[in-house]
Amino acid sequence: MDFASSTLANAAIEDAVIAGGSWANVRTTGLRLRRVTFGGVRMTGADLSSASIRDVAFTNCRVDLASFRFARLERVVFDRCKLDEIDFNGAHLQSVLFADCTITRAVWAESTLARCEMRGTDIAGAVNPERLRGMRMPWPDALNSVGELAAAAGIVIVE
Repeated sequence: MDFASSTLANAAIEDAVIAGGSWANVRTTGLRLRRVTFGGVRMTGADLSSASIRDVAFTNCRVDLASFRFARLERVVFDRCKLDEIDFNGAHLQSVLFADCTITRAVWAESTLARCEMRGTDIAGAVNPERLRGMRMPWPDALNSVGELAAAAGIVIVE
């Protein structure tokens, strides 16, 4: 599917597999995704603000510079995705897994998380990392993220 630079108003996509193609700079309003698998899709700059996304998997996708502002994500998996500078401002994430992703400089302002997990994921430069409260991480990932997590707690690292 090639929706690059398209506008999708009140679209609903259910029970679909989307392999390859581009959703780069797509603009959506009222988007609803249910039981959808995205594989190798380029979604750079996609605006999925206020979308409802449930039972969806993104695998090997480039979702950098995308916006999920005020979106609701439930039972979503991001696997080996590039999510740099993604915007989760005001988003509600429930049972979301980030596996082997890069999420550098992501915006987490006003987001809420429940039962979410990161594994092998880089969160360097996170904006509002205190909003990651409750995120589950393996010990090595937490150690790799200590700078962002310390900053969120107001701790100043000195040499």
